[in-house]
Amino acid sequence: MRAVIALAVALGSLLLGGCLLRLGGQQPLRARGWEQEAGIATVTPKVVRALRPPLTPLPRTENRTAVNKNGIYQFEQASKCKAIQDNILSSSTKKKRYTEDYYLHIVTKLQNCTWIRRPEESMKFRSELASCCDAVHNFIASQNNSPLGSNMSYEVDSKKTILITEDIFKMLPVSSPLSVYPFKTCAVVGNGGILKNSSCGAEIDRSDFVFRCNLPPTVGSISKDVGNKTNLVTVNPSIIAQKYNKLNEKKAEFLENIAVYGDALLLLPAFSFRSNTATSFKVYHTLQEFKATQRAIFFHPSYLKSLAQFWRTKGVKAYRLSSGFMITSAALELCENVKLYGFWPFSKSMEKMPISHHYYDNQLPKPGFHAMPKEYNQILQLHGKGILKLQFGKCESD
Repeated sequence: MRAVIALAVALGSLLLGGCLLRLGGQQPLRARGWEQEAGIATVTPKVVRALRPPLTPLPRTENRTAVNKNGIYQFEQASKCKAIQDNILSSSTKKKRYTEDYYLHIVTKLQNCTWIRRPEESMKFRSELASCCDAVHNFIASQNNSPLGSNMSYEVDSKKTILITEDIFKMLPVSSPLSVYPFKTCAVVGNGGILKNSSCGAEIDRSDFVFRCNLPPTVGSISKDVGNKTNLVTVNPSIIAQKYNKLNEKKAEFLENIAVYGDALLLLPAFSFRSNTATSFKVYHTLQEFKATQRAIFFHPSYLKSLAQFWRTKGVKAYRLSSGFMITSAALELCENVKLYGFWPFSKSMEKMPISHHYYDNQLPKPGFHAMPKEYNQILQLHGKGILKLQFGKCESD
C-alpha cells in the first residue's frame, strides 16, 4: 500500500511540475531525496511526454491557406507596383534620355498592376492644378476673362498682344461652355496607332464627355475602335491651312468632314501664335455663315502659359505641350473620372510589333517640338497614383 501511495504522490507532483513549466516557464519542483527514499526511478522527458494527454491538432482549412497565400501575393504585387512607380518617378527627375525599350518595359510591368482609383489623390491633384491654372474659369477665352478693350498677350509670341475689339469680344462666349462641370466620366482620346483593333469604341461612347484631338476620323469601320461620340475636338490651324487652304476654298468639304462631330465644340489656339489668329477666326466665321451645329471656341493664352509653367516644374520642358496633354490636364480639373485612350508615343507595341504613329496615318510630329517621353512619364505617374486611368491595348468587348 505504501508503494501505491508513493507512486500516486510522485505522479501528482510530476503533473503539477509540467503545468508550471508550460504556464510559468519555471523548472518543475522535484524532491530528489524523497524520490530516492521511495525507490522511484528518475523520470525522463520521454515519460513526461507519455503521461501528458495528446494535443488535439487544429483543423486545417483550405480557405485559411488560400487567404494567407492571397494576402502574401497581394502584398508582393503591391510592393512590385510601388517599385515600378518609384522607377517612373525617378526617371522623370533625371535629365537622362530613356529609350523606347525602357518605357515599354515599364509599361509592360505597370499594366499587370491592378488599377485603383484614389479619390483623395485625385482631389489633391485637382486642387493643385486649380490653384495654378483654373481650367474651370480660364481654359476657354470668354467675355468674363477677356474684357472688351483689353490687350491679350499671345501664349508663345508673348511679347505680342491683340486688342479685344468689339468684333472679337462678340465671338467669345459669355462664360466657359464647360462651366457645367464636373462631368462624371470623361474620355480623352488620343490618336495613337495603339487604337487600331482595340475595340474601345463602345466604351469611349459611354463616357459622359469625350475629348478628341485634331479632327481625327471617327466614321466607318474605325468607329468600333475609336467610337463616334465627340463633345470637344481640338483643331490645329495647320490642318485648316494644308487640307482646306485656310478656308479660302473647300469650305463645303470642311463642313462635310466636321459634320461627323455633331454639335461638338471646335477648340482652336487662336491666341498662341499671331499667325494662328486669322485662320482660327476664319473657322469661327465659316461655322456662323453656314449655321453649322458646331461652335468654335479658343484656348485662353494665359491658361496655356500657366499650364506650361506648372508642368515645367515637374520636368516637362518642351517648346510647347502637345494638344493631348493640354486636354488631359483640363479634363483632370473638369471631370471626376478621366480615362485616356490612344496615348502611345512609341513606334512599336508591347509585343514589339511595328505600330503607326496615328491610327489613321504614320505622320510624325516635328522633332523637338513636343516632349512626348516626358509627357508620357507624367501620365504613367498619374495612372500609378490612381488619378487617371490609362488604357493599355485592347478594351474588353461587351
